Amino acid sequence: MPLTRLGLSNPVAVAVGCILLVIFGLISLDRLPVQMTPSIDRPSISVNTGWRAAAPEEVESEIVEPQEEQLRDVPGLVRMSSEASQGRGRVSLEFGVGADMNRALIDVINRLNQVQRYPTDVSEPTVNVGTSQYEEAVAWFAILPVEGNTRPIVEYQDFVADVIQERIERIPGVSSAAPVGGRAFEIRITFDPYRAAAIGVDLTRIGQQLGQNSDVSGGFEEIGRRQYTVRFAGQYEVADLQNLVLEWRDGRPVYLGDVATVERTMTDFRGGVTQNASPSIAMNVAAEPGANVVRVLNDVKQVVAELQRSHLTPAGLNMVQVSDDTVYINQSVRMVVTNLLLGMLLATSVLWWFFRRVRATLMVAVAIPLCLCFAFLVLDVAGRSLNVISLAGLAFATGMVLDAAIVVLENIVRQREQGREAREASDRGATQVWGALLASTATTVAIFLPVLWLQDEAGQLFADLAVVISAAVIASLVVAVVVIPAASYRLLGDREMKDRHLSWWRNAADFVMRLTDTPRRRWSWIAGLTLVPLLIGALLIPPADYLPEGNQNSLFGFVQSPPGMGPETVQSEIIDPINDRVRPYLTGEKEPAISDIFVGQFGSGVFMGLSAADPDDIDEVLEVVNREILAGFPDTFGRAGRRAIFGGRGGRNIEVDLQAGDFSDLIEAGQIGFGVISQALPGANIRPDPGLELAEPELRLIPDDRRIAELGFTRGDVATIIRAFGSGAFLGEYFDGDQRLNVILRGERWATPEELMSMPIATPSGRLATLGELARLERTAGPNQIRRVDRKRTLTLRVTPPSGMPMETALEVLRTEAEPAIRAALPPDGVITYRGTAEALGETLRNLAGSFLLAVVILYLLITALFRSFKDSLLVLMTIPMATIGGIVALRLVDLVFGQAMDMLTMIGFVILLGLVVNNAILLVYRARDGEREGLDRREAVRQAVGLRLRPILMSTFTSLFGMLPLLLLPGAGTELYRGLAAVIVGGLAVSTLFTLVLLPSLLRINEEPASRPIGTREPVTA
Repeated sequence: MPLTRLGLSNPVAVAVGCILLVIFGLISLDRLPVQMTPSIDRPSISVNTGWRAAAPEEVESEIVEPQEEQLRDVPGLVRMSSEASQGRGRVSLEFGVGADMNRALIDVINRLNQVQRYPTDVSEPTVNVGTSQYEEAVAWFAILPVEGNTRPIVEYQDFVADVIQERIERIPGVSSAAPVGGRAFEIRITFDPYRAAAIGVDLTRIGQQLGQNSDVSGGFEEIGRRQYTVRFAGQYEVADLQNLVLEWRDGRPVYLGDVATVERTMTDFRGGVTQNASPSIAMNVAAEPGANVVRVLNDVKQVVAELQRSHLTPAGLNMVQVSDDTVYINQSVRMVVTNLLLGMLLATSVLWWFFRRVRATLMVAVAIPLCLCFAFLVLDVAGRSLNVISLAGLAFATGMVLDAAIVVLENIVRQREQGREAREASDRGATQVWGALLASTATTVAIFLPVLWLQDEAGQLFADLAVVISAAVIASLVVAVVVIPAASYRLLGDREMKDRHLSWWRNAADFVMRLTDTPRRRWSWIAGLTLVPLLIGALLIPPADYLPEGNQNSLFGFVQSPPGMGPETVQSEIIDPINDRVRPYLTGEKEPAISDIFVGQFGSGVFMGLSAADPDDIDEVLEVVNREILAGFPDTFGRAGRRAIFGGRGGRNIEVDLQAGDFSDLIEAGQIGFGVISQALPGANIRPDPGLELAEPELRLIPDDRRIAELGFTRGDVATIIRAFGSGAFLGEYFDGDQRLNVILRGERWATPEELMSMPIATPSGRLATLGELARLERTAGPNQIRRVDRKRTLTLRVTPPSGMPMETALEVLRTEAEPAIRAALPPDGVITYRGTAEALGETLRNLAGSFLLAVVILYLLITALFRSFKDSLLVLMTIPMATIGGIVALRLVDLVFGQAMDMLTMIGFVILLGLVVNNAILLVYRARDGEREGLDRREAVRQAVGLRLRPILMSTFTSLFGMLPLLLLPGAGTELYRGLAAVIVGGLAVSTLFTLVLLPSLLRINEEPASRPIGTREPVTA
């Protein structure tokens, strides 16, 4: 073969090439970004709009619906969902994988600009590309006051945003850093309604007066030799704002200070954060896609240390890191590297046992670092990262890359054992098996083509595995036909070679020939080894799960607060008791110990995250949290679970969306659905979004238009007055030279609805009236949140199945046991859809099934082209059912020991198995047909093929198995991601190798002529 002869003619050049490959591979390894998992492209854009003090229904009608109207036909849009809650609206746009997000972003911004108008105090919509920053957070920090600092931590929100957030977001690789838990400042004008009414001040004119007080430039004037800027300093300072003249009455001014007090103060309490039971401000750090998470967080830690010295300590603050993804990343990487090195050692030991020659063993073993370095180079060029998936691919490749080198060196050694000189043996040994190696390499690489075409989340995870294994296998072919012959020519020398196990291979070949010696035996083996595996596989195949949840030392939980419960009540009746319950576990008085816990209140719920002092106790901590810490709160429900490694739809979350024209029908169906799902899936975590009742207390003021007009008001004026008596009416902004603050007009607090309706108001007509004369009060209830999917009001039941229950099983239970009862409660136009992980699971199962079938077709056609026979390639594919049942049985056994589900990562093992199990079949079929072409009868050709190829088949199989065993057996961080994958490959490879040695001879000997020589006699085995 030309490549082999080229290497034999210049062994020094081959050695130099190997050294250069190692150098560039190590350089690429240093350049590769280190992450937990591969970057997953989830094309999405979110639009967030704030409207202080607005109810969900107003947010829906004035913000969300107009935005949806403009965004509904954005090109490439797959789904649009929105939420309207108190003071905030959010519209989320999901696009297909591969969408041009730059164009989509421009389209979204342009369409938002076409929204005709927003209410005056609505903040400018912010547009973000990507998923929630909380899902992508790689670290959390807590800012706490040091001992002796009595200033409330909530007052440091602006300090944290201006000093810490701004500095951290400048770090390369940081996408965002968001502080939460503090309270911003505002300029509050608190008026006395009785004094204002007595003096006759029209509250609706205060905003107009403030709007006329601003700094104005009068231009530039040149006087003498100098040019002066003319400026009118019309803006009041906060301290002087009380001197604002509202009116001139009876020859004297009416000042704002006569009816109101003006102060710079914090906004109302709407929720906060506690860290280890102490008030704090929390801040997350999210990394950019593709960034080196380890390097980014190291930079963040250095910046935090600098800020601690320069700004935080002087301010009386301490910033501590309470969550760090790099801990699990480093543990997982170390675990995979350990498995990889152990696998290399085991594979090398297997080689030595077969060869019993140190030099020969080392020559094959050198293929491992060479192929891994080439894989690093390809990963770098392809823009991939070093993560648990790609490292697992390298570990799997450890055994696979030895196959080609084993076959070549084993054939070279056989040539030497038959007495040929070193150079001829090296050339002949590589040339004879070149065709079979090319076929096996091409098939192994080809089966990954359908995987690379998958565009869903699981497909993006598989891509790293496909790239790594394909690159390593391609490199192994080049190493086998170039490096191994040159090395054997130089290193094996002229010493005599002898196979110490030659009798084993001959006896094994004779045994196989006896097992398949009659047509009846052959057809029995063929039927048994093809039909029985299909039947067993159909009975034993486990239900499918989506992505593994992971085993991080991190839990996340929530408590749904009762409808209408105020933030301060939530703090005192839920958050404070949670902190009291968890405190003994923090101090070590109770076991298991908890190292860190944050509890935060946002919107209508309480959220918490915590970690165990000992990572091995995380399951016990989870049980304690659900049994003691989150239990027992009246009219609430709460649950904690593991934080999903993959985020997004990787969190085992089934979203049951209910849609109907009447929202009351949705509430009724949701209540029924909650009950039937709780019965059908005991132990499941069910969270309705929004709540299951319209129980948000509401004081609804119905305007009296005749009386309003009679007193000289408009509906807009009355709305401003009502807002002023509530959370405050927005009057404008004030810039203090450092930041912009909202100016809020607000009345003194009232205690009862009756007191509110009796508030006096000065009217433009000069008469006094009460608020009750302008509007009628009704006590009612409304939603605390409104959810919409594709512009229709939606109630979503978020179901997390019990731990250990596969997603496919949970979905089947929901469809068969829960859905009929829910559908009966919905009106005829009602719709039930399943989204979240449920949607992703169905999509991925369809894609994987199609990819598996396509891989089989590609495999068949490729082998056909290489063998030049449709029949022989079909014989090779007959080994696939045995490999499949081997993988399923191994997965079932691992599930009994470790609790391993058949998730998406595990399923890709069956695709990888296709490329592995056919390699042995290719070697046997290729050698048998070569023997027939050399003039041997079919019987002798098959016997010789088994005798010649048994040793390399067993060597490659055992090196692959022992190379992957550490991935299967050793526990540790990250092993839950690839243990199932290893089980499928190890089990399938072992079973298929064992029975391929019986099935293929049976297939090859069909229509064989009767034997002309007794089995006991044999001709010399030669190649």
